[in-house]
Amino acid sequence: MKHHITKGSVFDDLDFEVAEARSLKIRATLMQAIEQEINKRKLTQEKAAKILDVSQPRVSDLIRGKIQLFTIDVLINMLEKLGKSVSITIDKNRLAA
Repeated sequence: MKHHITKGSVFDDLDFEVAEARSLKIRATLMQAIEQEINKRKLTQEKAAKILDVSQPRVSDLIRGKIQLFTIDVLINMLEKLGKSVSITIDKNRLAA
């Protein structure tokens, strides 16, 4: 069995461009937070859809991890509708490439 040393995340390991990998990590984190809140409240997909003001198939896409179908702003809006706030931290020490 060949061992693989990870670069930190599956998105890094799959050699996505740096900016794309960051976006995917952010979206994955937001999607996970939404799913956790839905599960915590024991919401059906239909009830979650009503709260999020989306269709039930849209909630299904989220639960099934279809990350390519969601933008960061849409996911933040969904979290807000679930009563969760989102904070953004900007690293001032990072140099522009």
